[in-house]
Amino acid sequence: MAKNRSPMSRRRFLARTAAALALARPRRIAAQQRQPPPLTRIAFGSCADQSEKQPIWEAILAYRPELFIFAGDNAYGDVGSSDLTELKRAYAAAREVPGMERLRASVPHLATWDDHDYGANDGGADFPWKRESQRLFADFWELAPDDPRRTREGVYHAQTFGPPSKRVQAILLDTRYFRSALKPTDQRGAPGKERYRPDDDPEKTVLGPTQWRWLEERLAEPAEIRLVVSSIQVLAEGHGWERWGNFPRERRRLFELIARTRAEGVIFLSGDRHVGALYEEKTDVPYPLIEITSSGINKFFAAANEPGPNRLGALYPLVNFGIVDIDWWSDEITLAVADVAGQPRRQATRRISALRPG
Repeated sequence: MAKNRSPMSRRRFLARTAAALALARPRRIAAQQRQPPPLTRIAFGSCADQSEKQPIWEAILAYRPELFIFAGDNAYGDVGSSDLTELKRAYAAAREVPGMERLRASVPHLATWDDHDYGANDGGADFPWKRESQRLFADFWELAPDDPRRTREGVYHAQTFGPPSKRVQAILLDTRYFRSALKPTDQRGAPGKERYRPDDDPEKTVLGPTQWRWLEERLAEPAEIRLVVSSIQVLAEGHGWERWGNFPRERRRLFELIARTRAEGVIFLSGDRHVGALYEEKTDVPYPLIEITSSGINKFFAAANEPGPNRLGALYPLVNFGIVDIDWWSDEITLAVADVAGQPRRQATRRISALRPG
């Protein structure tokens, strides 16, 4: 039809087309500018006893994280009765910790719990006041009134940050609310059998059926990096404290789920142990899986010494926090255990593109 237009009509048509293109270009630029920037600096930590000083928050704030993840034991309030007095007091005191409150006021953050802010040392599904404890958790972290964690059982949660092709998915597991009873050691205090031993009972669980279904759905969602936060260690071997290895069927199920969903970019973040360390598993997994343990904010075990068949280097047994540095443009992610001055003491770098099934 354009061939039948008069010269004047063709000029008007071309002028309108040029004007439309000129208007569309700023709109495309504006849409690009509205996209969230990718995360490049993430910090996390665990084991913060509100009754003791916590000077490491200065180093954490100086690192300028774009996201901070509280990986559990964010307060210490083991309870002795249904009124949960100890936990209420612990949370009240935690609100008075200057560094923690500065971070909460200025840095986006997510949180899960471990045993001491759950309310029972090494506690699991049999803790009788877990529903009341979850209400205290929701109030302390100021969850929105319609947040599912205020109405359903368990504090598991997931959130994705960043634009397409540079997405970070944070998956915070609840390894307390549904976890089956641990199998006591037959040699208390013996190296590798300090408190517990592996239990191959097929009826036992870490996450429970509902959370397992939820996790499968989350792993099927698109993301380039997935920070799977487990308050207890996932990959660590060689000790008899709490870890996923106490439930070997459940750990295999986790690895198989990552393979079946073809979830790329999985990195485990953990706490609990009062040491910092890095681990890597290459056997029976869809690609090399890496874990960084950071513990704790002010709890540490300077005399720690244990085997680490899949550990990358030595333990770091002083106060520490975890760092996840992402350089999307060079295809690199660096995990580091940093000290009270913010200096990396243990670290490992991997190609992002290598963290995917073959």
